[in-house]
Amino acid sequence: MKPSFFLAPVVLAGAVAAVAAPQPRTDPAVAKAIADPARSEANRARDRYRHPAETLAFFGVTPAKKVVEFIPGGGWYSEILAKVPAGGGSYTALVPARGAEGAKKMLADKGLTGTVATVDPATGTSTVPANSQDVVLTFRNVHNLTMNGGEAAAGVFKAWFAMLKPGGTLGIVDHRLPERMDSALEAKSGYLKTSTIVRLATAAGFRQAGTSEVNANPRDTHDHPEGVWTLPPTYRLGDTDRAKYAAIGESDRMTLRFVKPR
Repeated sequence: MKPSFFLAPVVLAGAVAAVAAPQPRTDPAVAKAIADPARSEANRARDRYRHPAETLAFFGVTPAKKVVEFIPGGGWYSEILAKVPAGGGSYTALVPARGAEGAKKMLADKGLTGTVATVDPATGTSTVPANSQDVVLTFRNVHNLTMNGGEAAAGVFKAWFAMLKPGGTLGIVDHRLPERMDSALEAKSGYLKTSTIVRLATAAGFRQAGTSEVNANPRDTHDHPEGVWTLPPTYRLGDTDRAKYAAIGESDRMTLRFVKPR
């Protein structure tokens, strides 16, 4: 069973400590979108690894929020996020320019309502207006931004910061590399240290606001022959030791929340 709390940073006598706080309540509109029978059985089967209700509650997603999702891929989270907005809320899929048509097709194929916007990692600019969004989310994408020198990561974090309203939330879920392990693994394994993401976010101007263990997996050893892609759902080794990796399940993941200072 996953912990029903998140850790919020507090300052005590000049040091940073973490205290337990209650898990926020899932908005009814989010719960309804997760329970929508239009979601495929394959996507529903991954709820036990991705914990969408708890994750989106932690990030503060509600119908009135303007939400951006960076690189939605096949639309696993889009199927949920695009059905939540009401009363001024909205859903935007944010992709590099070369991915715009693919994102539009994904939304259309799934019958989802949303806008597609683009970002240029090289310049840190985006077609999303500055100071216009309440929440920016990205799921298992930051490791891709850091695997080619990190320049793309810096630009994208800069764009996220610009598009959020003061007080807005940046929510990140990614494969977690324990701090004790060799940082060289970040370049090839798909895993990142929490400190790496914190460094990128704070360099862009964000303040860390909390962490959650809802997507943790203590069975994950973080050191596999083909990195994170050894595990489900990718199974890059094919049938080799498949039962072993199925028993581990999907990767151990950090769930981090940052805010743009007011």
